Amino acid sequence: MGGVVGKGDSPKKTWVPETKLEAKMVEAMQRRASEGSAMKSFNSIILKFPKIDESLRNCKAIFQQFDDDSNGAIDHEELKRCFHKLEISFSEEEINDLFEACDINEDLGMKFNEFIVLLCLVYLLKEDPTALQAKSRMGMPNLEATFETLVDAFVFLDKNKDGYVSKSEMVHAINETTAGERSSGRIAMKRFEEMDWDKNGMVNFKEFLFAFTRWVGIDDIEDEEEEGEEKV
Repeated sequence: MGGVVGKGDSPKKTWVPETKLEAKMVEAMQRRASEGSAMKSFNSIILKFPKIDESLRNCKAIFQQFDDDSNGAIDHEELKRCFHKLEISFSEEEINDLFEACDINEDLGMKFNEFIVLLCLVYLLKEDPTALQAKSRMGMPNLEATFETLVDAFVFLDKNKDGYVSKSEMVHAINETTAGERSSGRIAMKRFEEMDWDKNGMVNFKEFLFAFTRWVGIDDIEDEEEEGEEKV
């Protein structure tokens, strides 16, 4: 995601977003980063995993509500109807961009974990108060708290507040938690590699969210359901 100007992790390095959606994500995250983070350590993020996991799993009912043909994926038309029902006023182009960004398997349908990432991106990007009211009407107020926790976690990792997490920022965050432990560097690199799935050395919020759904086991419930369907 994005192109780079400059070398290494020097202060002169600037990251150029590749898409309009990525530019909006970075802008929104920079605004949010200016408010600071309530997180004190990487451990404080890990301790929230169970609560985040439970909240995200509760999204399953919302996902099924918008999966009109019950095929386990939300297609482009279903997503447009979903936005209409939630009264989220995104343009056709913005909906297309979100769909393409979150349909990472490029199978023209969003699985449950992709849908969660999309909802969290909508939360980050949408500052329109009418959208927040609509979310509450759809039974999503608890989700807002979960999404805010995820935004807060990213802000904690993004030490220089540029809207991206670099390798050195990840190492810094882990070292703060595991000072003196020899394994801390390896842990940081492993976590970073799990997030940086396009291997460009920088992680945006979308990549962070996809890694997070794996860390809390959201992918696992999809695998379990698919196995159950095969046995039937």
